[in-house]
Amino acid sequence: MIEKKIVLDEVDPVDIYGVNNKLFNLLVKRFPKIKAVARGSEIYLTGAPDDLELFEEKIKALVQKRMTKSVLTEYDVEQIFEVTDHSAEVGQVEMPDNDDYIIVYGNEGRVIKARTTNQKRLVKEYYKNDLIFAVGPAGTGKTYTAIALAVRALKNREVRRLILTRPAVEAGERLGFLPGDMKEKLDPYLQPLYDALGDMIPAKRLQSLMEEGTIQIAPLAYMRGRTLDRAFVILDEAQNTSLGQLKMFLTRMGCDAKFIVTGDATQIDLPNVRDSGLLRGIDIVKGIRGISIIEFGKEDIVRHPLVTKIVDAFEKEQ
Repeated sequence: MIEKKIVLDEVDPVDIYGVNNKLFNLLVKRFPKIKAVARGSEIYLTGAPDDLELFEEKIKALVQKRMTKSVLTEYDVEQIFEVTDHSAEVGQVEMPDNDDYIIVYGNEGRVIKARTTNQKRLVKEYYKNDLIFAVGPAGTGKTYTAIALAVRALKNREVRRLILTRPAVEAGERLGFLPGDMKEKLDPYLQPLYDALGDMIPAKRLQSLMEEGTIQIAPLAYMRGRTLDRAFVILDEAQNTSLGQLKMFLTRMGCDAKFIVTGDATQIDLPNVRDSGLLRGIDIVKGIRGISIIEFGKEDIVRHPLVTKIVDAFEKEQ
């Protein structure tokens, strides 16, 4: 039997121990042969060398996980015991260790990576915050980058579900004039999300994931009343939500969830543009720890070169 001291100098010890040492006690239960006492930022251990070494390894894993999210949960403690050397299977959230910013490999080995300054910033902020607002003009890759991060999280088992939603607001057409049942009426509004997923997941696999509910694509109204735990949720076209709808969506966030909200304040399709709650909502929540706001600009546009000129022309006209 030997003694060992671990010092938590990178994070607030309370973040690791949990309220009333709940997380710490859960961890200690995994080591019945170890005597562990937490005092402030120091943990005192007594036990066999191998056990103490493994305990320290798990504490370090919790500290590393705390760096990627605002609050640790009991699930995080359980997950660190599932981690093996096959990190791609068990899914550790790790910041890319090179300058390529490769997010995921799509169909036929296609490399999907962050290309512009703010796309790269979105990738970085994903590893630091649980809620991200990405706002800016069309063609900047806000939604595409967000969906790539979501697919990566799903493949790495960082989340159990991928949920994509957007408000069903018409841009010149009425739902009632479209043929088919409600799903068929709504699908055109959700098609950009299907398109992005189709670049990253083979068609048969995507269909299977959707049928089993692992990937869900639905209009914003379907989010009411839900609590979304261990899910990666993207709200697209958020400029077409009211402040009340935005609040409803944000309060769906459950434990171990990641939320990304994308929108373009210059493309509001609501009858009264002042009804849009996106910018007002951002003003309300900015400054809250765990929330990041990224403003994309014309320099981030990755579509046809004419798109940048079109955006400039419309800005001048407005």
